[in-house]
Amino acid sequence: MPLLTQTIASQTRDIGFPVRRLLPTRQARRVGPFVFLDHMGPAHFSAEGSAGDVRPHPHIGLATVTYLFSGAMMHRDSLGTVQRIESGAVNLMTAGSGITHSERVPADIRQQGTAVEGMQLWLALPDELEECEPAFAHYPAEDLPRWKQDGVELNLLIGAGWSQRSPVAYPLPVFYASAVMPAGTRLTLPEGVDELAAYVAAGELDVDGAALSDNQLGLLRTGQGGELIARRDSRVMLLGGTPPASPRYLDWNFVSSRRERLAQARADWIAQRFPMVPGETEFIPL
Repeated sequence: MPLLTQTIASQTRDIGFPVRRLLPTRQARRVGPFVFLDHMGPAHFSAEGSAGDVRPHPHIGLATVTYLFSGAMMHRDSLGTVQRIESGAVNLMTAGSGITHSERVPADIRQQGTAVEGMQLWLALPDELEECEPAFAHYPAEDLPRWKQDGVELNLLIGAGWSQRSPVAYPLPVFYASAVMPAGTRLTLPEGVDELAAYVAAGELDVDGAALSDNQLGLLRTGQGGELIARRDSRVMLLGGTPPASPRYLDWNFVSSRRERLAQARADWIAQRFPMVPGETEFIPL
């Protein structure tokens, strides 16, 4: 049976800067607990002003995972968190019953003309924790396992694999890793992941004889081993894990197992009942 079971091409979106959206699509609503996947940039921003800033907006029922290849972003949220994220680090924001946050381009990144590029993903929360208290955690790059294996530079962001374990804590089994693969290198897939996919942020892979090119997400058959081979220099994100017990519905920035909860979140945002980010006054209409 083929290792590569499905290939999903990205769709370009403009959210103030270019993103390539992979999840959700008609072909796949999720991979494990991952219900949303954007590849941001690379984007350059004007030295002055706020073009490209993501203004305050709400979430429920999910956790956002931010990982940058280059540049930096400044995270602020309604808990009072102010946290700069740079390449190699992980920001994990748990929305639970409701949170509001903004993501802005720092002044030094604008003035230096540094490209901002990275991944923004959403994780579904377990059924019993969909309405948990909001939370935020930051994991610096130096706290995450990073090593070279057969010429491949690996960075384990969430979960366990290749005899390593990430300190990032999540209440569902999740696997998320970055791999920089020079042309000709091989990477054995991790074992014990319920559902698994590979996203080629740049480059091209050979997956058991099938090609997976840049900006494509490949769904992989698990339980049979296998390896990825870099046909040229490549940057690859591996993601997967165990899905939540119930299906998830998405509406704007909201995720829930109950459609009526999504309707309530919409009404709450329109009525401005969500907590707001301290010191910020902008408001994005639904």
